[in-house]
Amino acid sequence: MSDLYIEVDMRLQQLYLWEPVPDGDILLRQYAVSTATNGAGEQNGSYGTPRGRHRIAEKIGAGAPLCAAFKARELTGEIWTPELDAENPGRDWILTRILWLDGLEPDKNKGGTVDTHNRYIYIHGTHEEHKVGTPASHGCIRMKNAEVAELFDLVKVGTEVRIS
Repeated sequence: MSDLYIEVDMRLQQLYLWEPVPDGDILLRQYAVSTATNGAGEQNGSYGTPRGRHRIAEKIGAGAPLCAAFKARELTGEIWTPELDAENPGRDWILTRILWLDGLEPDKNKGGTVDTHNRYIYIHGTHEEHKVGTPASHGCIRMKNAEVAELFDLVKVGTEVRIS
């Protein structure tokens, strides 16, 4: 099996998982996502979703329950609930799984003030599943929790992620 790759279309708010084959690529999965409310942006502090070629640098959360909460890429022991959300107003919940991205294009999304990895840009689960399909994040790519768990199991560290 060839190396799979991910394509994120910010205009359509869709993520595609492709398998390259000699006579064209095969679409394996398609998911609705939420990219940044602020749109595209590579600069530190832009709260935009960085464009271009990336790779999955780290996979975090294998085996964690759906809606398990992370802080600084560590499980907190919490499972998100509406009650827990009400007790933590304004918290940007990172749930279920983390696919931490690393830019592959120097001066576009790697290095200096445009470094995707140093900006902590992830593909991750969200508590706002009702917003998936519309721009709603602070720069990350948010997915429904069951879907990010499925994607996590299908990809590996090094999988290319193309964001446009």
